[in-house]
Amino acid sequence: MSKPASEPFHLSSSSPPSVARRRTACPKRSVLSELKTQLRIGIPLVPMNSTWFAKTAITTAFLGRLGELQLAAGALGLTFANVTGFSVLNGLCWAMEPICGQAHGADNRRLLHKTLLMTTILLLLTCIPVAFLWVNVDRILLFFGQERDISLLAKSYVMYLLLDLMATSFLSPLKTYLSSQGNTLPTMLSSGVATALHIPYNILLSKKMGFRGVALAAGLTDATAATILASYVILTEERIREGWRAQRVGHWARLLSLSMQCCLTGCLEWWCYEILVLLAGRMRDARRTVSVLSTVLNFDYLFYGVLASLATCASTRVSNELGAGSSWAARNAARVSLCASAVTGLGCGLAMVALKGQWGYLFSHDEGVVDGARKTLMVMAVVEVFNIPLGTCGGIVRGTSRPWLGMFSVGGFYFVGLPLSVVLAFKLELGLSGLLLGFAVGCATSTTLLCVLIARIDWDGEAMLAKNSSAATAAAAAAGGGLDRDEESLDCGT
Repeated sequence: MSKPASEPFHLSSSSPPSVARRRTACPKRSVLSELKTQLRIGIPLVPMNSTWFAKTAITTAFLGRLGELQLAAGALGLTFANVTGFSVLNGLCWAMEPICGQAHGADNRRLLHKTLLMTTILLLLTCIPVAFLWVNVDRILLFFGQERDISLLAKSYVMYLLLDLMATSFLSPLKTYLSSQGNTLPTMLSSGVATALHIPYNILLSKKMGFRGVALAAGLTDATAATILASYVILTEERIREGWRAQRVGHWARLLSLSMQCCLTGCLEWWCYEILVLLAGRMRDARRTVSVLSTVLNFDYLFYGVLASLATCASTRVSNELGAGSSWAARNAARVSLCASAVTGLGCGLAMVALKGQWGYLFSHDEGVVDGARKTLMVMAVVEVFNIPLGTCGGIVRGTSRPWLGMFSVGGFYFVGLPLSVVLAFKLELGLSGLLLGFAVGCATSTTLLCVLIARIDWDGEAMLAKNSSAATAAAAAAGGGLDRDEESLDCGT
């Protein structure tokens, strides 16, 4: 395995006493012990992410009750916002997982604080070009062949999502900061409170502002959760202000390198779903087709909460163990995560099949939309079986500070899935079912390819890379006079 594009934060053999005690007391974690640890981290994450993505389902339900045009425009507007904004912010934020996870494994609090503050600044700066792009959303949608009335209404929806974009710049780093330390309960509670308020926000604002009020309610919900988490971190972290100190060019270069890799990989995967919506908008009876796909994808969004939880758990466990210098435990954590995700994916697919007849009524009273959702959920269930293990694979490679490995899985979507979807949907005229069937084949291809790459990772070699990285960092510090004390303890074990 080649050297990663950016060196991970590792410990040398001369580790701090607390880390050394962890290694000698439990040199090898059993599968059962690892599973218990992952359950402790993941159980609070599952309801948190599931209720959070239920926010999208609630929003879609309110749009559906405003009318078919509003539902189609809202779905298209949210698709554009995801493609150009939220996917970018979340992708950039994924770089925190290996940095904070390995820093926590090495008991380096200053690096944790510094990474949180630097990532928040990075996301806020990214919002500026994204906002300029959103101003021209109607022209862009018209260029890609979308209907004029839907495109103009979608622009109105996107403009009121700017508050949500700003709130995400604070919320995503805070969630990643806490979850990388295995502290998931505050995130679960804040998400629960915010999601509970999402319904009254929608009721109040949709009555006063109509279509635009639904978009504004999403931003208020995220801002509520961000405020709760920020208050918790400030009150419990006495030394959080130290993250402002000693930010060097090297720190930013390291963060930006990982952020670009994570962002590119994450966005390419996320964009596949949004491309499906754009393709659906070019089919016959575009309003109904987009409405059906939006209804079906909301079921997937609900399970995406499970996917995101498993991926975060995998990344946290792998990065924590690598930060503590235990290659065997990191390998064991990856294996347990993959097995758990395979079982979970099968369960989620069966749930889609069981509820296919009732799901459509949650979003629309149009029998055409309900019947279309019933048919396409059968195909979407196949996607789910492979999609959840694929997300866990992404978490594992992020935990090893090798997010660029995820690029290999993207080929399954763009070179197999999407071309096959176009052929089945438009050439063979299978419609929306053909679109999702091709996507299922691409998802299976990506999952298989990434599992093979993970199986070939040399975990002992990762430990050797850690020692080499530590030696190089120590030499640089001696020559240049300078890492701060906490970072030197992480890199050099002093």
